[in-house]
Formats: sequence, structure tokens, C-alpha cells
Amino acid sequence: MRILVGLLIGGFLAAQPAFEVASLRPTTPNGLACSVFTYPGGRVVVHNCTVPYIIAQSFDEEKVVIPDAAAWTNENRYDIEARPPANSESAKSNPFNIKLPPNEEQRLMLQALFADRFQMKFHRETKEEDVFLLKTGKALKLQGPKDTKAYPWAGQYSDPDVFAGMNITMPQLVKRLTRMLGRPVLDQTGLSGAFDFKSPYDATGEHPDRMTFLIGSLNALGLKLESSKAPIERIMVDHLEKPTANE
Repeated sequence: MRILVGLLIGGFLAAQPAFEVASLRPTTPNGLACSVFTYPGGRVVVHNCTVPYIIAQSFDEEKVVIPDAAAWTNENRYDIEARPPANSESAKSNPFNIKLPPNEEQRLMLQALFADRFQMKFHRETKEEDVFLLKTGKALKLQGPKDTKAYPWAGQYSDPDVFAGMNITMPQLVKRLTRMLGRPVLDQTGLSGAFDFKSPYDATGEHPDRMTFLIGSLNALGLKLESSKAPIERIMVDHLEKPTANE
């Protein structure tokens, strides 16, 4: 069943991209982690994910707020398998890695799916917030990616403490840093393209706190974080209903 959804834009009802076929079911417990995969031909498969996580994926950001969320939104997990229309741009997509996030059109289709199945309503709010600015320092120690088809990743691992990245762009890196630091990080490096990097952290004690670790590691790579304030847009989810059986 194709989902037809309209958005009111400038007083006119505009059609929003929607999946041609979409299956939504409660997850059968099996111990597997939450995952979102995008396949050639535009198919999107979500497994074992909560409502807030899927909504955040549909807006390509962490900045989604669900005030007074009902318990089921965080407790219940869902599987989604959806396919776009054959005449859509997404039907021509051929991601080099199925772990890549949904593209812009697929995200709009996920929003349409939530509007239809969960009766989701939302609005946008912009407020000035504390942020970090990621800037270049001196002596950049970033390399071009060894594998341009590797899944873009950055993170910390221990023994010894190391901050590393693989085939990751600066916009992708600031999203990762935002999750790690719990504060929006904005890219002001001016750097384009993807990079690999590895920065062992020389700590005087065992396992430094995350902020100290990241600041030291970024400085060693020729990057730096600066505290600032900036207008940040949030997606405010005003209404959600528990979905009925799959249609």
C-alpha cells in the first residue's frame, strides 16, 4: 500500500515522497541490536529499533525531542521493511555500504510513514544553545581513506586509549562528536572529502574522562574544539499514537 501524505507549504498542499510498500511490525525478541540498512534500489530495512531512534534517523540528526513521551515509545521496538516507488530517485540508489544512513528522499519517506502509521505531528523550534565549534589547528594529521567503501566511523577504543576514524567526513565527524559529548558540535574546519586518522592518547592516569580524552586527541590530529553559542534547531514531536496491526 502506498502512503499518500501532504505537507502544507506556503498555503498549498505539497505531496511528500512516500514508500510504495511499507511493512511495520513489532520486533520479535531475538537479542540482535538495533540496525538501519539501506540497500540498492532504495529498500530500507529497520530492525529492533525504538520509536525515538527511528524518528531521529528520519531527520538525520540527534536533535529530536518528544516531550511527555508515553512509555511505549521507548519500550516498544519495531521492524520496518519499505520500498520506494520505481520512478523515485531512491530506486536508482546503489549505496556502497548497506550501513549507510537513509538519503534525503528516504528520510522524507520515513517521516511520511510515521505520519501515516503513528499519526506523528511535529514542529521545529530554534533556540540559542551551548555548542562546540570544530576548527583546524596546526599540523593536520589526517590521511585520505585507505578504503573509500569502508563504513564511515569514528570512535574511541582502549588499551591503549585511542581515538580513530575511518573514511569519515567532517560533517559526519561532528555528528559523532555530538553524540559523544552530549552537546551540538558544528563543523567550521572548511575541510572537504573523507579521512582516516588515529590518535593514541598519552594520559598521565588511566582512562581520562571523555572530554579530556577527546580534546587531547583532536589537538594531536591538528583539530580543536572551541566553546560557543549558536542557534540550534530542534524537531519537537507533538503527537504520536501507538500503531495498529500492520497494513
